[in-house]
Amino acid sequence: MQLAMIGLGKMGGNMSLRLIAAGHQVVGYNRTKQVTQQLAEEAGLAPAYSLKKAVEALEAPRIVWLMVPAGEPVESSVQELGDLLAPADIVIDGGNSNFNDTMRRAEFLKGKDIHMVDAGVSGGIWGLAEGYSTMVGGDKEIVKYLRPIFKALAPAPDQGWGHVGPNGAGHFVKMVHNGIEYGLMEAYAEGFEVMKAREDFHLDLHQVAEIWRYGSVVRSWLLDLTARALEDDQDLSDIAGWVADSGEGRWTVFEAINQDVPAPVITLALLQRLASRQEESYAAKLLAAMRQQFGGHAVKAADE
Repeated sequence: MQLAMIGLGKMGGNMSLRLIAAGHQVVGYNRTKQVTQQLAEEAGLAPAYSLKKAVEALEAPRIVWLMVPAGEPVESSVQELGDLLAPADIVIDGGNSNFNDTMRRAEFLKGKDIHMVDAGVSGGIWGLAEGYSTMVGGDKEIVKYLRPIFKALAPAPDQGWGHVGPNGAGHFVKMVHNGIEYGLMEAYAEGFEVMKAREDFHLDLHQVAEIWRYGSVVRSWLLDLTARALEDDQDLSDIAGWVADSGEGRWTVFEAINQDVPAPVITLALLQRLASRQEESYAAKLLAAMRQQFGGHAVKAADE
């Protein structure tokens, strides 16, 4: 089975390596020529230097896997592929697209008799070694046809991936997965900060993380990564306390509100990420001012 991998980055390159190792032929294209060349050398894929050339390099029925950022990059790629592909060809969106956009794009391609599958992919840069967890949405028969690809990427042939529902369902499940991830990460971060604050115990936080990794009910891959981050410098001296979010946490909160489902942990975890980006909080300043006004409480000067 052959396919084109579009929008190769580090993760996409690792995915290509797993597919090639499993005997699949992969054509790769990145809009940056140097990245295409580099990953062609590293992964052994056949390079293409335009979306059109990537499509032309495939035999029908063509399979085109997109690994590009959500939003306009996916939109423009799907629109272009709608003109380049033929009936019975398949587009897989392996990025973190909003599931509502995925449903709309699937209908657009369906009007051209082109199939679309959404694959929510988890595993990050470790996927090459550990395998990728993949949540797949789309037509049952098309997903069945693509099964060899998903099996090659998975941690084991029948573990870590599955067909979860129609178009949009794969990206929906991946969205909720990432929302849960926000909550788990925030809980670990807060717990370790509480321990760090108890300075009289002189805790070795890396040691604590290592203890918890084995037998503890809070053991997880995220804890494994936490232990690794704390190994050399548990003060994390070279890291700023600024945390980005890639959108899925926000979408999970929006969907929880739309469905009248309380999701306080995920919501607060998202808000903590937003708070991390404030060098100075106007709200905190106003709180201090109010306390001074009603109770005469002391305030800290801005230059202290």
